[in-house]
Amino acid sequence: MPDRWTPYPPENAEGQHTVTGRVLHAVVPSPQLFNERDVWVYLPRGYGEEGRRYPVLYMQDGQNLFDDATSFSGEWHLDEALESAPDVPPCIIVGVANAGARRLDEYTPFNDARHGGGDGERYLDFLLETLKPIIEADFATLADAENTGIGGSSLGGLLSLYGFFARPDSFGFAAVMSPSIWFADRTSLRWVWHAAECHGRLYIDVGTAEGRRTVADARRLKRTLQRMGYVEGRNLRYLEVPEAAHNEAAWGPRFPAALDFLLRESVACERGQFDDATEAVQG
Repeated sequence: MPDRWTPYPPENAEGQHTVTGRVLHAVVPSPQLFNERDVWVYLPRGYGEEGRRYPVLYMQDGQNLFDDATSFSGEWHLDEALESAPDVPPCIIVGVANAGARRLDEYTPFNDARHGGGDGERYLDFLLETLKPIIEADFATLADAENTGIGGSSLGGLLSLYGFFARPDSFGFAAVMSPSIWFADRTSLRWVWHAAECHGRLYIDVGTAEGRRTVADARRLKRTLQRMGYVEGRNLRYLEVPEAAHNEAAWGPRFPAALDFLLRESVACERGQFDDATEAVQG
């Protein structure tokens, strides 16, 4: 293993850590964003078997995935969830920490008149031009688009939805959990319909306790995707979770099933028709 990666938590770590399985850590500079980023890599059970390579999922808000000690709002317990789900196909999970005060800017592809934002393209450049080559050089990965995914929740879900469609030659599957469709007056719905082509595999979910508008936005996204050619149960999985809130405690437990669906083989798309773009995003 290259020297840049160290076991996480380190042997001399102070305080209480809640990490299960094999997790590594590094700090990766970002020339695209003029900062640096903590990155954690979860290696699946059996990693290191001779000749075997693995799909990779790049997850946002990486400090919340594996350890309460680094989380800013609670932990997903993603490592425990995956370690206790032996039937889920193995996958390397790359957790990329957010930029704190600049999180909204980096996780949004559009500018919002009230909230700002809009640096999502540069963030994707960091993932694909800087981080992905490092991961592929240091770990036994399957580097093609079909085996490379992007995922996240809330604004991280919005960024993942955008990245999946904006970079189809790089991402073949996406986990879009409780996405912030509301951002920039729901521009993402119109953008997906006008700019994107159906490809790969998508998992989308929302909790019914996240609010009526949030659920309605998720349903609009589902209808748009179905009109684009996605078929529920084949290359699209849409889930409304009863009483689930908008937090890490809700997202973590449903992640293994999401990953299990996403790592199936891709299927072809057949685009449907709308009378106009308004029907695509509101119908």
